[in-house]
Amino acid sequence: MDTVQRRPQPITVDPVRMTLAALLVVGLGAIGMALVGQFAFGLVPCILCLYQRVPYAVVAGLSALGVLLPLTTTVRRRLVAMAGVVFLVGAAIAFYHVGVEAHWWAAATGCAGTPVGQMTMEQFQAQIFTPQKPCDQVDVRFLGLSLAGWNTIASLVLAVGCLLQSRRLSSGSST
Repeated sequence: MDTVQRRPQPITVDPVRMTLAALLVVGLGAIGMALVGQFAFGLVPCILCLYQRVPYAVVAGLSALGVLLPLTTTVRRRLVAMAGVVFLVGAAIAFYHVGVEAHWWAAATGCAGTPVGQMTMEQFQAQIFTPQKPCDQVDVRFLGLSLAGWNTIASLVLAVGCLLQSRRLSSGSST
């Protein structure tokens, strides 16, 4: 009885799909860290803190689509580029928050609440029971930067990384 020795087939890794999987981990990880800070360590987010979570959720959603759906490589590469643009928007939001914290510019009205004279009784009661944290109040600094400052840096690095990776993947193949 002849047994034919078969060589194992090499495992092929799709670099575009792996990039999207990494972005999915980044997006979910950032949101998870924010929630741990909020609920485990009692860091109360202001409205700008909450806005800074949105780009990570968008990137996680785009990445999940790219990983789970049977899309072409070209569409997946475009999702990586879109993630880069979303991270640029996230960097702008975070930088705006840094400016509010440093008093470079005034906060949006949602950061400080509505003046009592301009509220209805229902709005006033709602604000009493759910106090809003001012956006210029910094709870945590690490190496001299607030969390918004670190998010500005991280978002810029991620944006550049996504855009460079998208370009690299585009020059590597054409499917």
